[in-house]
Amino acid sequence: MNGIKIIFVFLFFGIGYSCLAQSAFVRGVVLDTNKQAVEGVNVSYLGKGTQSNANGFYEIVIPANKIVAIVFSHISLKKVTMRIALKTNESFEFNPVLNENQEQMGEVIVTSKNRKRAEGIESIQPEILRKIPGANAGIENILKTLPGVNSNNELSTQYAVRGGNYDENLVYVNEIEVYRPFLIRSGQQEGLSFTNTDLVQNIDFSAGGFQAKFGDKLSSVLDITYRKPTQFGATLETSFIGGNVSVDAVSKNKKWSAITGVRYRNNSLLVKSQETKTNYTPAFADIQTNINYQASAKWQWSFLGNISQNKYQYKPLSRNTNFGTIDNPMALTVYYEGQEKDKYDTYFGAIKSTFVASDTFTLKFIGSLFHTLEQEHFDVLAQYRLGEVDSTIGSETYGDVGFTRGIGSELSHARNDLDALIANIELKGSYDWKKNTLEWGTKYTRESIRDRIIEWEVIDSAGFSLNPPLVILPKNNQPYTSFAGPLAPYQSVIATNFNTINRFSGYTQWSLKSNIGTSEVWYNAGVRFHSWNISGAAIDGKTQATLSPRAQFSLKPDWEKDIIFRLSGGLYSQPPFYRELRDNEGIVQPNVKAQQSIHFVLSSDYTFKMWKRPFKLVSELYYKSMTDVNTYTIDNVRIRYAASNNAVAYAQGLDLRLNGEFVPGTESWISFGYLKTEENSNGVGYISRPTDQRLKFGLLFQDYMPNIPSVKLYLNLVYNTGLPGGSPSYANPYLYQNRLNDYRRADIGFSKVFIDNSTKVSNDSWLKNLKELSIGLEIFNLFDNQNAITNTWVRDVYSKNQYAIPNYMTTRVFNVKLNVRL
Repeated sequence: MNGIKIIFVFLFFGIGYSCLAQSAFVRGVVLDTNKQAVEGVNVSYLGKGTQSNANGFYEIVIPANKIVAIVFSHISLKKVTMRIALKTNESFEFNPVLNENQEQMGEVIVTSKNRKRAEGIESIQPEILRKIPGANAGIENILKTLPGVNSNNELSTQYAVRGGNYDENLVYVNEIEVYRPFLIRSGQQEGLSFTNTDLVQNIDFSAGGFQAKFGDKLSSVLDITYRKPTQFGATLETSFIGGNVSVDAVSKNKKWSAITGVRYRNNSLLVKSQETKTNYTPAFADIQTNINYQASAKWQWSFLGNISQNKYQYKPLSRNTNFGTIDNPMALTVYYEGQEKDKYDTYFGAIKSTFVASDTFTLKFIGSLFHTLEQEHFDVLAQYRLGEVDSTIGSETYGDVGFTRGIGSELSHARNDLDALIANIELKGSYDWKKNTLEWGTKYTRESIRDRIIEWEVIDSAGFSLNPPLVILPKNNQPYTSFAGPLAPYQSVIATNFNTINRFSGYTQWSLKSNIGTSEVWYNAGVRFHSWNISGAAIDGKTQATLSPRAQFSLKPDWEKDIIFRLSGGLYSQPPFYRELRDNEGIVQPNVKAQQSIHFVLSSDYTFKMWKRPFKLVSELYYKSMTDVNTYTIDNVRIRYAASNNAVAYAQGLDLRLNGEFVPGTESWISFGYLKTEENSNGVGYISRPTDQRLKFGLLFQDYMPNIPSVKLYLNLVYNTGLPGGSPSYANPYLYQNRLNDYRRADIGFSKVFIDNSTKVSNDSWLKNLKELSIGLEIFNLFDNQNAITNTWVRDVYSKNQYAIPNYMTTRVFNVKLNVRL
């Protein structure tokens, strides 16, 4: 009972002050093309307005927390229309430039704080992404510090949210859904995330209970908006791990704008710090561009394109791993022959058109094409020795292997190739009337998959080949008796799949901001539908469909405290993607059903002053009930599904996050999460799911030296309790419920800023055009903790035991980084 009381104290009480006025302010100076002030410009919205004075200055009061179209008109100049949304009491400066030739329209993405708080959306400042250190720096690096978000692989950008897996997260860029490669099995192979940090303007994240307008996944939504440049600019970042360059460009008439980024990354510095000694020659590179065209005051066009080429060549040499207990220390020594050669080439292009028919009616068309060519080829022979370590203090052989329990070899082979083409066409609309908003959309997706899997593994231990565990063969009693049965690989997956998946999906949702007495309330209700069919050689799956109703209710009481309460949930469905259709034998099962999850989320979001600085505490209590669960196993970052809906599951937990200015002028946060998720397959009983992350603590901290403010410090710290360690292939997971050790990692960065917005540079200096110049030192895994991602299972043929050998991640690594902005 005391625990429940504590939870409700976190959810419903806080200290703070709210601003009850519902207005915002836009002010600035109206200019012409010669940068001269323009007097007598009418500045209006919905018939209300003002005029610019003799100095071109204007100020207008607009309603807060809603999109407002402000029109600037003059008798001898073409008008300018700007759509803007500001939070309560916010002041925004806008200096329009009117010309004689064409009308202009723009949209300022300054979203309402209260609306996002009401929707349960967490906003992250893009500036933080560039500063916070991490072995895989970027958006995903920051997400891992949030409560409810889990990842124990610093080489991977993949993450799990509130008990879900890596395939249950939606990612949008400019409202366009983006995809990851299919075959990646190791974080070492990923290289680059789709999102280019240098291009980002706005980041929104929701960990559950999200609205119907977002797609058909079970766990989370990451919604990213790229910026529209207003003037020329460039950035350069280089380090021991790689580098990136981005350029902003704008045409003279301001109709065209483009932002382009090029990235290169090499993980050798990180991979060579692991226990497995390798010759590692990767090459990860991509080019990405976002082009915008303002066709008229009402019509906008944009193009988002990305080409990514990842070549992964890996030649392991040896590995030494110590494990076991103090009383029974053991060691595994492995010598390798062979190599792995993988390629992941992806091509992505999308066109988006926005038509603003009026101040209240908007239509959007989105068309996208994603093509991936993937190759996973390897032949690796591992010869191992498993032994007991001499732990006798004072012994001449202390620390050496004194007794060998088992020797053997393992030959792994793969010739996996995949060619996937995914096309999307989508139409979306929104209509505002009074305080209501109606949004709808419909989408057609065609997925063409060509997949060849040839993958096998042979294990030889103590002089004879081990038989596959699920095949009945004569008893192998070598070397005393000749083995008369057929030789078979311990594991073997051989399949060819040519499949086409056609999908129709859509949504409609209604939103209303109103009042109950003097308290503000937000209502949102919507429903999604999804219909799909799978066809291919010798496959004719039945057409399936799902409906997903969702709702949100938020209340901001008329209190002195600035607090919002939110209750959200609904039925969330995840129709199977290609990987979820492919079973352990590599065969596509076309009639796999959509996984279903009922979400309940109760939360509070309140702001307050502490040390005369702003802070915010977000608390969320959630529960998920899942049916038609498609069980899976995780090996590093590769997920293998059972391709059957034979389980039920649940996830429950509490997330807390306190963020604010712990140091004046900087944003930092502390997060805590509790999660329990279990599944029940075929009614056998509940066991922990692979993502059962019980406790999570995250810290993101920024500081600077008081006497030398140009020297800054950034700390990224994560502590997770251990995940389930998995089970050997083809083994019963109910018999293997051990856990990995706790995950503990701290990355720290020190930066010396030579030039920023507050720096005065002489006009005679060659640095006069720089907006920023800094150099930094980063230390990854500061405390040199041994963190495991998965287990390798080694069989001792004498005792018939399977030993779980942890696969440790990177040790302490140093990196130097240079940042330049024009």
